[in-house]
Amino acid sequence: MSSMSHQTIRKAVLDRIQSGEWPLGALIPGEVELAEEYGCARTTVNRALRTLAEEGLVVRKRKGGTRICAMPVRQAKFEIPIIREQVEAGGSTYGHRVITRTVTVPPSEIAERLSIPSEAEALHLTTLHMAGEEPYAWEDRWVNVQAVPAIADAPLETISANEWLVQSVPLSSGDVRFSAENASKAIAETLGAEANTALFRIDRTTWLEDQTITTMTLYYHEGFQLTSQL
Repeated sequence: MSSMSHQTIRKAVLDRIQSGEWPLGALIPGEVELAEEYGCARTTVNRALRTLAEEGLVVRKRKGGTRICAMPVRQAKFEIPIIREQVEAGGSTYGHRVITRTVTVPPSEIAERLSIPSEAEALHLTTLHMAGEEPYAWEDRWVNVQAVPAIADAPLETISANEWLVQSVPLSSGDVRFSAENASKAIAETLGAEANTALFRIDRTTWLEDQTITTMTLYYHEGFQLTSQL
């Protein structure tokens, strides 16, 4: 029998979640099956899954198996909003346009935020979110393609990167900053505002363990108000 440690099994399970092999909400194989696959003791698998459950990445139920969390527990601090749902909650029809979708070497400050080597490439996306015929939000996003390889084939023209990432990629932590900023002429015009208008801005970076998933800046239309629940 293999001498694999529970940390090794935990990392292997995490890799399969991160790659998209086991999507959010999915029921994963049982302890016996995983122990046979990895050639280790069932107790080793049990300990690995218990650790993942304590970290809020899986949910375990007696006789119900182990599922990938559809919304990791730590996100309860601040639930990442799906912009489509925000628009629809306001009674409008949602739409989005991908303006930029390139894989390129990011600026040094973005590479540092993504925790990738200065010469490494990342996916750069700019997206205009719409509420009916009106611009709703402008999104500038960078994605660590090493951490999220499945995004290369994601249909981001039909589902926004915001929604795809929330639905497809687990996270263990993140930070978010809210501010009001006088928008540049280009962003202001895109959102139907005058240059230097103060717009609501969100900067957010998310991680899965020691890997940065994505970092983004989002500007909302003039007059936007953020609501949340305690």
